Amino acid sequence: MAVKFERRGTTGFVTLANPPVNAMGLAVRQGLDAAVTWAEAEPGLTRVIVSGGERVFAAGGDAREFDAPPVAPHLPDVLSRIETSTVPWIAAIRGVALGGGCELALACRYRIAHPDAQLGLPEVTLGVIPGAGGTQRLPRLVGYGAALDMIATGRSVTAPQAKAMGLIDLVSDTPDIEAEMVVPELLDQIVPLWERPVDGYDPGLTTAALQSASQKSKSQLAPQEAVRMVEMAALTEFDQAMLAERETFIRLRNGDQARALRHIFFAERAAKAPDWLTAAPLDVRMAAVVGGGTMGAGIAYALLSVGLSVCVLETDPDGVARAQVNVDKLISQSLSRGFLTDQKAEDIRRRLTVSDDYSVAADAELAIEAAFESLEVKQMVFGRLEAVMRPDTVLASNTSYLDLDQIANCLSDPGRLVGLHFFAPAHVMKLLEIVRGAATNDLALATGYALAKRLRKIPVLSGVCDGFIGNRILQRYREAADTVFMDGSTPWEVDEAMVDFGYAMGPYEAQDLSGLDIAHANRRRQDATRDPNRRYIPIADRMVELGKLGRKTGAGWYRYPGGGPKVDDPIVADLALEECHFEGRTRTDYNAEEIRRRLLLAMINEAAEILNEGIAQNARDIDLVTVFGYGFPRWRGGLMHYADTLGAEAILAQLKELSGEDALVWRPSPVIEDCAARGIRFADWSR
Repeated sequence: MAVKFERRGTTGFVTLANPPVNAMGLAVRQGLDAAVTWAEAEPGLTRVIVSGGERVFAAGGDAREFDAPPVAPHLPDVLSRIETSTVPWIAAIRGVALGGGCELALACRYRIAHPDAQLGLPEVTLGVIPGAGGTQRLPRLVGYGAALDMIATGRSVTAPQAKAMGLIDLVSDTPDIEAEMVVPELLDQIVPLWERPVDGYDPGLTTAALQSASQKSKSQLAPQEAVRMVEMAALTEFDQAMLAERETFIRLRNGDQARALRHIFFAERAAKAPDWLTAAPLDVRMAAVVGGGTMGAGIAYALLSVGLSVCVLETDPDGVARAQVNVDKLISQSLSRGFLTDQKAEDIRRRLTVSDDYSVAADAELAIEAAFESLEVKQMVFGRLEAVMRPDTVLASNTSYLDLDQIANCLSDPGRLVGLHFFAPAHVMKLLEIVRGAATNDLALATGYALAKRLRKIPVLSGVCDGFIGNRILQRYREAADTVFMDGSTPWEVDEAMVDFGYAMGPYEAQDLSGLDIAHANRRRQDATRDPNRRYIPIADRMVELGKLGRKTGAGWYRYPGGGPKVDDPIVADLALEECHFEGRTRTDYNAEEIRRRLLLAMINEAAEILNEGIAQNARDIDLVTVFGYGFPRWRGGLMHYADTLGAEAILAQLKELSGEDALVWRPSPVIEDCAARGIRFADWSR
């Protein structure tokens, strides 16, 4: 049974029993509906206490049902029965009460939560709004401003925060026992939420919330609709507003944005070690990180944050001092932001060693190289590590582009090397590309996956190629952007087109942030192997020659006067005119739609080729990489999910059209041709 209920004395006990998270699917709704009927038929009951067991109250609706037609009993109707029941209900909350779980708590007469509990209405993160009274009951309970903040952002609150804002009535280590002690007279005096007015309504708050949603969630429908529904709670009768909430929920649920967000939701949860990987991982207690620069310090801090002891290895005393400063800076930032207590920070410092003596890491179970992006440097590092570490220690490289198999050639046992490609900042970004070399053994792979789980990162398996999955797609994205820029646009027009698509920033502003010298060094590394028949755009090289390296030099694709906001730079636009003249080309005035079309088709075609070569295991993994590593708009579901909304046949036709300009660059991937011929989605394609 998904819901259990029993009577003890004058109290009814209703327990959600739908593991693992008590998702409020059909069986739970039916069980709650039956529990209301049962309680109202039991003579002498003074209360019903609803709980979810020891670990979780309820973590929302069952998203797997969202693609099917709604089936009665519907949650709004069940919660309405609870709210108006002749027997008052008390929510005893442990763990999370999110989405429909929070709405269940709101429908109860009284709410008691464990100190570790969390409550929230995160529906906007799935492209919908609360659909069972959340937009109407919460503002009547906590006031207009607080409800706007929670519902429009999807932000959850801790039990103490919930108590302070009036969302719950009590915080208790034993919410179930506390609920039994509530006197019936108190319950009888509580006015149900549907009868209460909304305190603190201010049209200015609505305007501010709409503006914030527009800025932080550009082009997304759900946050805007959430704000409007909360305002309706203040301006409309409860029953009428409830109908509007339900209609809005259903409409959004059936829309493209919600489908895309559900796709990413399930893809993220499916990201784990493949079934064929049965090896037991090493129990990593101590790890070495080679290189204490920005990336190495971020990796070290991430490892320290989950309880590992860490040795950061550098080349000399000056490097040791810089590495210590870099890690200390991250600790201090976390302290100032309230992410760490003084005691936790001191514990982290105690577990950190920074040295230029590799032998201090001899007992580490894992070593992660985060040194300069040079094959010679990395091979030297692994040679030193192999000389001092145990033969069963797993070795990992954080390389972004280099051939893992070439790096492994320096080892007596190349099977112990795995790629662990972190994304900057390493202690923040959720994606971890796990790169499997030709010799990488299952123990190394399993240890990489176990580390990802411990760090709460999303693991994606990649084969070996230049740039792996993400950076290879990024290179093609930038190449297409440079071609569009040279042939008929400007960096700011390209950036604006991609920001309008949903990126937080366009490719040129992003390069200014990371530094143009980084991409320049990578191009020089590729010079010897670059296809001479492939068109090469030299504008970025000229930028580096001019010393325009990005924000750090005050000028890149944009200028940054006084270190302030970016401004367009006409000198950069002139470079494209010059280079186009040198090539004897006539420029075309590309509009925003054409810019987007070309850049997105370029990425889709490259991603399809990555699938074709077996570098990525499936389209879902590419979606995870592009969303969590490269800023592809989550609400579009990732690159290949977006491609499926266009359709392989339409993509193929457009690529054939563009191949008339450049047959090499725009040659369609066999995967696109295959999907078009068979009429299947990229999501369903397999080798």
